[in-house]
Amino acid sequence: MIIGALVATGCNPILRTHGYVPTQDAKPQEINPSTDTKASVLASLGSPSVEGTFDEDVEQDTWYYINQVRERYAYLRPQVQEQTITAISFNADGQVTKVAEYGIEDRRVVNYENRETPTRGRELSVLEQVFGTIGRIPTDRIGGGNQDVPGGGPN
Repeated sequence: MIIGALVATGCNPILRTHGYVPTQDAKPQEINPSTDTKASVLASLGSPSVEGTFDEDVEQDTWYYINQVRERYAYLRPQVQEQTITAISFNADGQVTKVAEYGIEDRRVVNYENRETPTRGRELSVLEQVFGTIGRIPTDRIGGGNQDVPGGGPN
């Protein structure tokens, strides 16, 4: 009976909330594009989860408030149950221009590219890497009192 109870409790899901969690007073849907500014959004919602980096318009800035609830059973991979992204755009004067909400149904899968970017320069073997520095070390630093080292080194 005890073993059955332990096994049954292992099947209960574990819910974890990640990201922005609005307080009772904070309501992203009440942000008004005609009256709110960066200061008022910051005061009512707090700091954003992410600030837009690649905004198409240089004169525009976007703040993202991201919330995600994941459910996990025992050793299985967590599954996203809920996701809300509130995007608030501002003009150059800091005035709210647009408020958009995105849910889990708006997600898109992004495939990663496996190609590598070639780097310039020579390909060095392991031996070239190890022995390539011989002769490059200044002789006044070998075994001498190095004052650049914390503690001063031996004199």
